Amino acid sequence: MPRFPLVADTSQSLSSKVFSKLAQKARERGGHIHPLHVGDTYREPILAARAESQRTGATPHLHTYSPVQGEPVLLDAIHQRLIERTGHEVPRGDLQVMSGATSGISVVCETLLNPGDEVLLPSPYWPLIRGIIAARGGVPVEVPVFDRLGEGFDLEAALEAAVTERTAMLYLNSPHNPTGAVLCARDLEGAIRVAERHDLWVLCDEAYMDIWFDEVAPEPIWLHPRLRPRAVVCHTLSKSYGLAGARIGYTHGPSEVMRAIRSVQTFQTYCAAKPMQYAAAAALREGHAWLDESRTLYREAAELVSTRLGIPRPRGGTFVLFDTSPYLRDEDEDAFPFLVSCLEAGVLLTPGSACGADFKKWARLCFTSAPYNEIVKAMDALAPLLARD
Repeated sequence: MPRFPLVADTSQSLSSKVFSKLAQKARERGGHIHPLHVGDTYREPILAARAESQRTGATPHLHTYSPVQGEPVLLDAIHQRLIERTGHEVPRGDLQVMSGATSGISVVCETLLNPGDEVLLPSPYWPLIRGIIAARGGVPVEVPVFDRLGEGFDLEAALEAAVTERTAMLYLNSPHNPTGAVLCARDLEGAIRVAERHDLWVLCDEAYMDIWFDEVAPEPIWLHPRLRPRAVVCHTLSKSYGLAGARIGYTHGPSEVMRAIRSVQTFQTYCAAKPMQYAAAAALREGHAWLDESRTLYREAAELVSTRLGIPRPRGGTFVLFDTSPYLRDEDEDAFPFLVSCLEAGVLLTPGSACGADFKKWARLCFTSAPYNEIVKAMDALAPLLARD
């Protein structure tokens, strides 16, 4: 039990420095650096969704509290967008506006997990998810998955081997950060069978539901009829509509659990920022062409990066993850020396260790954080480091 000057045990393993010492080295280096480490976009959102477009003259009381569930105009836009994208109607009462997906996932974990509960966390993973689980007092159980999907890999067996009597939840993210993979029907069925056998909640992170690069959009995994009764789903407008700074997302799931989630949300942030809820509603209503154009631009960048790295093109998302082992010296224990060399060349990447304990020799690259010509320059700068002997 902590007393002054100690902090809670659940805070001990958390850090605001998710991307290690590299960011500090980047500041010390100075000069122009290609920031390919954080999953953002260089594109400005549509005019109607920008902060400066939200005016008190058009929306009286723009700076007062919103309803906890969210502004009606945004709930309507979300409801309609989900129908357009999936053909499935989520009851309006089962929607909850959140202060971004990070906050939404945190609220879900606080609602569904008791301290000590274990969460199956397929790795590599989005760097923040591990800390979100730990902050609740949960135990993230890393299961290497997304670097080995395909024929010969049994996802069901891998997850099953990690289940204990304390396992309470399975976290799934597809399209995936950081590999860009999309779960196939066989793998999804296997994951569902594990969840059914052990009465697990399934937390579906749909940050990249609208960022896909194949001819046909992948069906969101939460639409599977056997998954819906146990799936709690988190979305964000950060990735699809260029609104990362707006901090707007939304969550949906079974009615009974959404009532509990709404109660927890009340005591977390109460409501999302009201002006940016109106911005998000405009993006969902009017941003279809912008989203289509973004997918085209992002696909071109993904193909460029994948070709230069000699890896398959991601099927969605905004990242690639690649093994730096071929570029390391025999004595290098992890990718850090390589990443420092990349930084000296003017390119900042994310250490793979932020995505899982098994990925210390890997690196993550975001191909949407700079325009195409800047991505070309970044890859040109990396070319000497990527040359194999």
